[in-house]
Amino acid sequence: MKKYLEILADIEQKRAVGELRPGQKLPSVRQAAELYGCSISTVTRAYEELEKRHAIYSIPQSGYYMVEDEEEDTGIDVRVIDFASSSPDLNVFPYRDFQHCLNKAIDTYKYHLFTYGDSKGLAALRETLVKHLADDQVFTKAQHIAVTSGIHQALQTLARMPFPNDRKTVLVEQPSYNLFLNFLEAEGLPVKIIARTTDGIDLQQLEELFRDGEIKCFYTMSRHHNPLGTSYDVKEKKTIASLAAKYDVYVVEDDYMADLGDRRGFEPIFAYDQSGHVVYLKSFSKIIFPGLRLGAVVLPEPLLDRFYTYNGQNGAAMLSQAALDIYIKNGMYERHREKIFRQYESRIEILHDAVKRYNDAGLLEVADVRSGVFTQFKVPLAVNLERVVDRLKERGVLVASGKLFYLSDYLQREKFLRISISRSQPEQIYEGVKAVIEEVKRGMKV
Repeated sequence: MKKYLEILADIEQKRAVGELRPGQKLPSVRQAAELYGCSISTVTRAYEELEKRHAIYSIPQSGYYMVEDEEEDTGIDVRVIDFASSSPDLNVFPYRDFQHCLNKAIDTYKYHLFTYGDSKGLAALRETLVKHLADDQVFTKAQHIAVTSGIHQALQTLARMPFPNDRKTVLVEQPSYNLFLNFLEAEGLPVKIIARTTDGIDLQQLEELFRDGEIKCFYTMSRHHNPLGTSYDVKEKKTIASLAAKYDVYVVEDDYMADLGDRRGFEPIFAYDQSGHVVYLKSFSKIIFPGLRLGAVVLPEPLLDRFYTYNGQNGAAMLSQAALDIYIKNGMYERHREKIFRQYESRIEILHDAVKRYNDAGLLEVADVRSGVFTQFKVPLAVNLERVVDRLKERGVLVASGKLFYLSDYLQREKFLRISISRSQPEQIYEGVKAVIEEVKRGMKV
């Protein structure tokens, strides 16, 4: 990351946790250059960008100061501790930045925004995404990228369409993304399963399924799994890519939270694909806001025509695509990614500290997840999970039952709560974790 972006992210993080207060004076340009170990011009660029964002203001002959916070009603009930929602924190939405990009998109693209456009997506955005995806070790060309109205649309298209291997069965992990599982069941599509735990999956069983199971494609979340929160290690990712090539099985890699992990040494399966058997999916709703409804699909050559045929007319709004293009090009996306990554990483650390403090009896088995937004609280088998969920709701603590993330006829379920930190404020996490443990303990006595 460029140095001036690091300075921006650091100042915004300090503002978020209260180290920099409204009206507080910032270090002078010279002092900041010494503090961050960079040139005066780099600090000046960072401060100018913060002024454009209305985060700071300057007074001639005096210096730079933090802007007073605006009073905004986010609609969030601060009395509720939300461990259930997977949507981004409303308090960190980049409203001003994206509003600027929307206005600029209208000026830049004008009448083109009111046409149906290319079914593959806005050409300018697809070119921008080539460079953007390369930061995640996803190297591709614009003609292999499709922009869709969210990732769920892309998943439905991939599940329905025929693949070159002429097979029909979709292999899914258990547990997995509940909305996709619901779709597969509602459509009556042929499905096979493989168990996944916080320790990963059985690679030998995966090979057997690839070899003998008539598998069309394998749907997986290699990083920040929903609901487990865990990620595959390098060996697992390399093995999956190798098995896909060996048995002509396509891997549908849902990397929906790619931006919320440390990119160093954290490549997707796609980075190890040498045979063109990995379809890579990336969502933008988890990093900006859900209403944006934009996703990117990187398709191998043999799937291109089939995907566009079955996907039909692209439903992704042209204005949203144009605004996202500008948002990425201007460096705003990367800056926001760094900001939200740091905030979520801090909340995950607080969560683990709370577990360490209150889980002295060892009632919970907690996955060692250090980034992303999800983790698993595995509870004893004797506990009535749904009763725990209901009682927590009565106390103003929202959690998601692990039962939601399995196919309805899959009986070998682990008993757990999916815990999300995306909308749980740092000061609420200790209280929420304590309440969860108290209700699990209470459930053991019933």
